[in-house]
Amino acid sequence: MDVLVLGGADVERLLDPDALVDALADAFAALSGGRVDAPPRNQVTAPAGFLLAMPAHRPGGPIGVKLVSVFEGNRERGIPSHLALVALFDEETGAPIALMDGASITAARTAGAAALSARLLARPDSRVLAIVGAGVQGRAHLAALARVRPIEEIRVASLYPEEAAALAATDPRARAVGTIAEAVAGADIVALCTNSPSLVIDAAWVAPGAHVTSVGYHPPAGELPPALAAAAHLFVETRAAFEPVPVGCGELAGLDPATGTELGEVVLGRRPGRTNEGEVTVYKAMGHAVEDLAAGTLVLAAARATGTGSTVSLS
Repeated sequence: MDVLVLGGADVERLLDPDALVDALADAFAALSGGRVDAPPRNQVTAPAGFLLAMPAHRPGGPIGVKLVSVFEGNRERGIPSHLALVALFDEETGAPIALMDGASITAARTAGAAALSARLLARPDSRVLAIVGAGVQGRAHLAALARVRPIEEIRVASLYPEEAAALAATDPRARAVGTIAEAVAGADIVALCTNSPSLVIDAAWVAPGAHVTSVGYHPPAGELPPALAAAAHLFVETRAAFEPVPVGCGELAGLDPATGTELGEVVLGRRPGRTNEGEVTVYKAMGHAVEDLAAGTLVLAAARATGTGSTVSLS
């Protein structure tokens, strides 16, 4: 059995961001349409962190499994707190066919899903983007969200001012601001990209008509104010987001799952997206295996087409 191995640089080079957003729209439609087999993710806990297993399959494509670890102390060691691998298996034989860096897949697909939510839900004239958090997801969101709306101004806020300044320096439209409140005030799109264990914004800071995305995952709570989730027009990848962690999101605990609309339902036209210019829309991501599968499948096709990667024989 030959397995194609792809590193992070390979994944970043092969994964087209526009194709990814389209692939995610198709994946979410399949998920809401009952055409995805994806059991609830499970968790193994170690003294210093935890590891999640996230499998998924769509008929006609490979089986995918992502293994992602979250170890907060890694920052002190100079390595990322989130590390991951994505493995793909042939759907006919079950044979492993590819192994790729999962951290780059996670960064791209998470920001890509947030960009899809903005394409579906943010006002078409959205021009001011606020990014809260300047790490891996902050960088990915800056690149992804600016592709789906006519962004003219980007404000970056972080607990680490040097990181905010470094991220802002990558785009002439961006500037680092001193406080999160300053970043959020009047913004058309607010992207929460932190790993905070507690809320990072006040619901009162969010302007009427804004679209908020939140991708942080730090149970039992997190970055998104539950009051904002409850008051806004709420969107999720799947209503499993309302289940207890590790399956769902801590910020949605206690909310009625019926209050959430799946992105796939909007893609399919089954439920409405934004209903007026003044309503606040919120996309709360929990991270779903179908996103990793969609991204990994794109990477595999591009790698095969270009002859990228190394092949390892397991037999």
